[in-house]
Amino acid sequence: MTDFAANRRDLLCAPLLAAAASAFGLGAARAAGVDPTQTIVKLPDQIPWQPLYNFPPGMAEQAPMFGQIGEPGQYFVLIRWHPGYMSAPHWYETDRLCVVLSGTWYVASGEDFAPEATVPVPAGSFVHRVAKTPHYDGVKSGVAEPAIIAISGLGPIHYHLTDTSKPGWRTV
Repeated sequence: MTDFAANRRDLLCAPLLAAAASAFGLGAARAAGVDPTQTIVKLPDQIPWQPLYNFPPGMAEQAPMFGQIGEPGQYFVLIRWHPGYMSAPHWYETDRLCVVLSGTWYVASGEDFAPEATVPVPAGSFVHRVAKTPHYDGVKSGVAEPAIIAISGLGPIHYHLTDTSKPGWRTV
């Protein structure tokens, strides 16, 4: 048989074989899809951003994704810091585990607010905030984009300022 005849036979038989395989349940495997009771998906436009604490609008937002920070149990929250703003020195009752998802987050430890001493933490980095230790963070002015940080821990937590005579945020 010539190559032309073999190719012609293959072209004629391929659709018949595919139809037969489909009829007998031998077709391509189908994806299971997503059962929303088993796998919960939130696309970026569905993330429930809301003001962070009582900070003025435009500084920072939070998006509770799982659990609640003020209730017992595990929580997972996203925080978005806009350039030019930082938290004042504060602490929490329990450890917080943080991953920078986008942008650069600037962090520091201690009770004295010194934004020039903050350390830049780029996207993909991990930060472990140890319980009951003062710290502050945010995004310096002049940076091009906000930083989004994923934070998980055990609640309940409360935002404890180290100096309650000043607001919980700073413009930098």
